[in-house]
Amino acid sequence: MKKLLVLLVAVACCFTATSWAEKVAIIYDEDSPQAKYAARKISEALKSEGHQLQHEHVGYDYLISIATHPERLKPEAFSIIPQDKIITVLGGDNRGMIYGSLALAEQVRNHTALAKISAENQTPQLAFRGIKYNLPWETYRASTAITQHTPTVRDLKYWEAFLDMMVENRFNVVSLWNLNPYTFMIKPKNFPEASPWSEKEFAEWQKLYRGIFQMAKERALDTYIVHWSIFVSKEFAEAHGVAKQNFYPHYFVPGDTSEIVRRYLRESVKQTLEEYPNLDGIGISHGEGMAEMTPLQRQQWMDDVLIAGMLEVKRPVKLIHRVPFSSGLSSEPGVSKNVEQVTRAAMEKLEDRFAGPIWVEMKFNWSHGHSTPKLEKVHGGKLGDTYFFPEPKNYKVVWQVRNEDFFALRWGVPEFIRSHIALNGHQNYVGGYFIGSETYIPALDYFTATKDKVNWKWAFQRQWLFYKLWGRLLYDANTPDSVFQAEFNRRFGAKGDNLLQAYSLASNTQLRLASLYDSTWDFMLYSEGFLALQGDTTKYISVDRLINQPTMASEYVSIGNYVEKINKGETFSDGKITPPKLVAMLERDNNQALQLVNGIDTTGNASLMYEVADIKTWANLGLHLAEKIKGAVALKQFRLTGKIEYQQEAVKHLEQALAYWDEVVRITRPIYRDMPLTHYNHNSYDENKNNLFHWALIRDQVKADIELARSSQFTH
Repeated sequence: MKKLLVLLVAVACCFTATSWAEKVAIIYDEDSPQAKYAARKISEALKSEGHQLQHEHVGYDYLISIATHPERLKPEAFSIIPQDKIITVLGGDNRGMIYGSLALAEQVRNHTALAKISAENQTPQLAFRGIKYNLPWETYRASTAITQHTPTVRDLKYWEAFLDMMVENRFNVVSLWNLNPYTFMIKPKNFPEASPWSEKEFAEWQKLYRGIFQMAKERALDTYIVHWSIFVSKEFAEAHGVAKQNFYPHYFVPGDTSEIVRRYLRESVKQTLEEYPNLDGIGISHGEGMAEMTPLQRQQWMDDVLIAGMLEVKRPVKLIHRVPFSSGLSSEPGVSKNVEQVTRAAMEKLEDRFAGPIWVEMKFNWSHGHSTPKLEKVHGGKLGDTYFFPEPKNYKVVWQVRNEDFFALRWGVPEFIRSHIALNGHQNYVGGYFIGSETYIPALDYFTATKDKVNWKWAFQRQWLFYKLWGRLLYDANTPDSVFQAEFNRRFGAKGDNLLQAYSLASNTQLRLASLYDSTWDFMLYSEGFLALQGDTTKYISVDRLINQPTMASEYVSIGNYVEKINKGETFSDGKITPPKLVAMLERDNNQALQLVNGIDTTGNASLMYEVADIKTWANLGLHLAEKIKGAVALKQFRLTGKIEYQQEAVKHLEQALAYWDEVVRITRPIYRDMPLTHYNHNSYDENKNNLFHWALIRDQVKADIELARSSQFTH
C-alpha cells in the first residue's frame, strides 16, 4: 500500500510539472530591436518557470502576441489582454510595448500560471522619468569615492544590467554627466590636438559610448549627455594658451569666451550628435566654468555656442536646460527675478526648434531632495514663480531629487514618493523627475564585507527597492505596495513578508533627519552617517549643532526655537512637528520596525541577512536620534534655567543615544567595509584620500556629546 501511495504521488508530481511547463510561442516584429528585446525578456521569464519556448506558431499551448497599437493606446501606455490560449501585449509605442512585456514577465516570475495571467492597463502619469548618472571620469567632484568606479563603469556588461533595471522599473531617460564629455566621445575634426588618446584608447571610448546608447535604444530609453560650462580638454588649453584652468579637476573658474574656445565647443557639440545617432540630446548648465560673467552673458554664450551647435545638426535633438543659475559674477549659487526672466525668455525664443518640450531641470530642496516632500528651496534659495506663470508652452519643469544622504543602507519609503508626486507632479508645467547623486556612483560594490554568496554584483542591485519604488511610482503613483511586496516574496519567500513595511518605517529616519537639519549643497549633510559640514570640516552632528541648526522643513520646529518658546509660555499649532512630536514618531516607527524583523531567521541567506540588518541599522539610528533630541531639549533647558535635573536628564539621554549607536556599530562592523566618502573632501575642492567612513570610526565623536553635556554651564 505504501509503495502504491508513493507511486501515485510521483505520478501526480510529474503530471503537475508537465502541465505547468506549457509550450509557448511568441509573435513579434523580428525587424524591431525593441520588439526583439521585449520578446527576449518574456522568454527569459518563461524559461525560468519551466515553460518550453517554440518558434512555430502552431501546436502551442499558449501564444503570446507582442505589438504596438498607437491608435488604441497613448505613448508609453500598455495593455495585457489574456483570451483563452492567446495573451496579447499591446503598447502605444515601442516603449509601452516593452513595459507591457516586462509586466507580463513580472507576473510569470511571481509564479503566475499562464492560465491565471491578469489583464493590465496602464498609462504613464509623468512623461520624464530619468536617472542622473555622474560618470567617474572628469566628474564633478575629485574623490576616490568616485574614481574607484572607473573600471566598472567602462564595462558594457555593467551597463546592460543597469539599463535592464531602468526599463524594468519604467525609467525612460538615462543622463550621463561630467565636465567635458566631448574629450571622450570624439576626435574634433578641426582640433585633433584636443584629443589625448591613442587610436586604440579612443576606439575603446567610442565602443563604450556607442554600446551604451545602442543598448538604451533597444530598451526605448532616451539618452543625454549633460555637462558644465565652460570646460575644454587640458590638451586643447595647453595647445592654444586659452582656458588655462577650465579643465578637470577645476570647476569654480572664470569663463573663457575667446573665439577659439567657442568654435571648439560648438563644433564638438555638432560632431558628437552626428557621430552618435543614438544619442537623443544634450543638457546644459550655466554654472561652473563661467565665473566673471553676468547672467545675460552666460545665456548669450549658451545660445551662441552649445545651443547653436545642437541646432546645426540635421536631425531631431532634445534639450535639458538647467536652472536656476548664479545671479552674480561668481559661480556661487543664487536666485533672482532677473535671472529667471532672462532664462525664461531665452528658452521661449527657441520656440519648438528642439524635439519635444525643453526639459527644465531644478534641484528640489537643493542637494537633499530626500527630506520633506514640500518644495522649500532650489539650488540657490527660494524660487520665484517666473518659470511657472504664465504657464509655459515649450518647456516643462523636471524636478531633480538628489540623494547625497544614503549610499550603503537600503532605503524605501513608498508613501514619501507618492506624497512628493501628489504635491509636485500634477501641475501642467511639470514634466517629471530625475533621481541621482553628485557624490555617489551606483557601480562598484565597495560596501559588502561578507564572503558569503549574495544575490547582487553591482551597487545599484543592492538598492533595488530604491529604484523600483521611484521608477514604478513615477510611472503610476497608484501602483500598490503589493507590487513591491511581491518582489520581496519572490526573493525571500515568506521570510520577506514584513520587509517592505519595516523599510517604510525605519528608513523614514533619514527623511526626518534631513527635514529637521537644514542643508544646502552636497556636503552639507550625509544622513545615514549623521555627518554634516560644520565650518570647514565634515563631522558628526553634535548635540550643540542639533540645538542650533534651523530646519529644512517649514513644518518642523528646531530644538532651540522650541525650548525658548515653551519657556516663555508660547505654544505651537497642531500642524507643527515639535521635537517631542518627532521623538514620538521616531520611537513608534522604529520600535515597530524592529518588532517586524526580530523574528526573521537569516541563517544561510546572506542577502536576506543584509536586508534585515539594514532595517535594524536604520531603526537604531532612528532611536539614537530620538534620544539625542531628548538630550538636546534637556540640555537647552539646563542652559536657560540652570536646573541641575535638566543637565542630568541630558546626560542620561545622550548615554542612551550612545548605546543605540553602539548597536549600529555591532550590526554593521562585521558586514560593512570602511567606505570612501566624497563628503570627506570637507569644504575643499581638492581630493582627500583620508576619506573612509564607518559608523565605528566616529564613535568617539558620538561619545563626546556626553562630556559636552556634563561640562555645560548655565548661560543666564
